[in-house]
Formats: sequence, C-alpha cells, structure tokens
Amino acid sequence: MAEEKKAAPQQKVAVKKTEDKPKRMVRIKKWFRDMKSELKKVVWPTPKQTAKNTGVALVVIIVCAVVLWGFDSVAQATVKALINIFA
Repeated sequence: MAEEKKAAPQQKVAVKKTEDKPKRMVRIKKWFRDMKSELKKVVWPTPKQTAKNTGVALVVIIVCAVVLWGFDSVAQATVKALINIFA
C-alpha cells in the first residue's frame, strides 16, 4: 500500500493591522463631500411633477388592489362551490 504523505501544518503569521484614526476620518469627510457634490447634480422634480407621479402611483395601486380582490373573490366562490358539491 502506498503511504499517504501528511502535509506539515502551515503556521499562520499574525498580521498586525494598523488603522490610523486620521486616515479613517479623512475618508469619512471625503465621502460626505463627494455625496454633497453629487446631490447638487441631481435634477429634483417640481412639486407639480411630484403630485402627478404620486397620483399615478395611487391609481396603479388601487387598480391592482381591485384586480387582486376580484381574483380572490372568484377563487373563494370556486372553492365554496366545490366544497358544496363534494360535501
């Protein structure tokens, strides 16, 4: 029989992480500066556009709710009819 070779266990070398507090704060400040500059580039909708979009969203939600209610009512009536037939 062939002898199995056992691999020598590898030693893990501890790596000391040195996180400098100033570097972290500099990165955080830079992130906020970048975010502020990007938000200045955004084209914000007018109140009229916002109202129109909100209205469209509400109408779509109501239509979807009515359609789901209709399907649910039909399914409920079907199940009740099947129960009455076989019970």
